[in-house]
Amino acid sequence: MSEEIKNKLNFITIEDYIWIIYLGIIFMSWYSNSLERDYYLHNNLKSKKKYQDIMIGIFTILLIIYLFFLYSAYQDYKNLKPTDSKHKKEFVTMSFIASILLVISGIIFLYIAIKDNELYVELAFN
Repeated sequence: MSEEIKNKLNFITIEDYIWIIYLGIIFMSWYSNSLERDYYLHNNLKSKKKYQDIMIGIFTILLIIYLFFLYSAYQDYKNLKPTDSKHKKEFVTMSFIASILLVISGIIFLYIAIKDNELYVELAFN
């Protein structure tokens, strides 16, 4: 088995774990929605604080995942060969740019989760 195939299989295994983490994030998001609802209906400040803490946790985890994908996309970009097809070069470059944008959005959402003490913005992971 070639080194490239081994690396791809290793990456797929890591992605499998990331999907499990995403499932956890979905459940955390459902729970945080119930806390947010409780805050708006009953002005429960404990629920508000818990909601904020969970959102900070979610976006911290997502940013770490986004950084992993950025690193992977950078490695792919760095490993492009002059002999690679035009389409491969184009797609790898687009993937790298998209990963940079994901990290930027992750940083922005984390910043909002940390700084928005009045819950002005409805946060949703993407």
